[in-house]
Amino acid sequence: MNILKVKDRLELDKRTPAMPWYVEKFIHYKLPDLSPSSLLEYVRDYEIFMNWLMAEGLTEAIAIKDIPLEDLERLHMDSIDHYKMFLSTFKAETNNRTTISRKLSSLRSLFHYLSQIAEDEQFYPLLKRNVMAKVHIKRTHKPKDTAAKLEGKLLQEEEIYEFIHYIKSQYPIDAAGNKQALYSYEKNKVRDACIIILILNSGLRVSEVVNLNLDDIDLKKKLAYVYRKGSNDDTFKTPVYFRQEAIDDLNDYLALRDREYRPPKREKALFLAIANGKTEGSRMTKRAIQEMVIKYAKRFGKPYLSVHKLRHSFATDYYLRNDLYKTQEQLGHSSPETTQIYAHLTDKTMAEAIDHIKD
Repeated sequence: MNILKVKDRLELDKRTPAMPWYVEKFIHYKLPDLSPSSLLEYVRDYEIFMNWLMAEGLTEAIAIKDIPLEDLERLHMDSIDHYKMFLSTFKAETNNRTTISRKLSSLRSLFHYLSQIAEDEQFYPLLKRNVMAKVHIKRTHKPKDTAAKLEGKLLQEEEIYEFIHYIKSQYPIDAAGNKQALYSYEKNKVRDACIIILILNSGLRVSEVVNLNLDDIDLKKKLAYVYRKGSNDDTFKTPVYFRQEAIDDLNDYLALRDREYRPPKREKALFLAIANGKTEGSRMTKRAIQEMVIKYAKRFGKPYLSVHKLRHSFATDYYLRNDLYKTQEQLGHSSPETTQIYAHLTDKTMAEAIDHIKD
């Protein structure tokens, strides 16, 4: 079972009852098609919007749950423009253009459902007037633009090996004056290196790494079986290949997993951590893996590196050796358009490579 999906489903079930009845109806309608993680983002977006409605006096309700449909029908385009301005006043890293577009898209999905799909007892639309139908949302995820933002922030082939070497050998030298950092490093260095090397040799997402169990790894076939993002089928795991370079580090980690992390027998997670005050290991969290990568990246001199940029680093290298559709399948992209990022990223690499051709 997908651990993160279960956690998000529990959080979704906790938050949804605090929504108006028509939002609950929409969430239940979308449950078969969208993951709990996606729907949880919808609910968070609606909480922000409805709190804003109350703060602006656009509803007389004093609780989100009590906001009537009629208040949504009375909204003008000016109201939506003011809401967009409100979103843009957040910190840039919290509400950039992409995030604002996503929040507006969440609203448009809800309004579309209420005005075009859901019906009352007389078979009339629940929402008689849909102001969000007039809102134009600019597309922000153009592959070429995304590639431009990533340029210079990924690991190239030589840097990949340098980063791995740094984690295995150089980090303790840089952290020599920090006893706590050194203690944590000595205890977890094999695990940390294994996680990073696996991502750099497979392109797995951090959520996919977190959900890995012991029996999801097939060292002979070089396969990891993972729940792919966006899939609601908890009965099927997708096989994803990893390169030979990850084998030794996986073996090294597996050899010490039980001894170093002392998990209970019921714990099937591949990657473990021992929480403060605990004596037994449990599944690493998504945040723990993200922070671990950032820790090494900062000391390595590349503070902009993240788990997702390690995935991008693998994908760029993989695309140079394969084609678009193999790369799409390896990364688990639902659309080849997403994978086109790597076509743009590799343009510069290939342009440089042609100057190094020897006679």
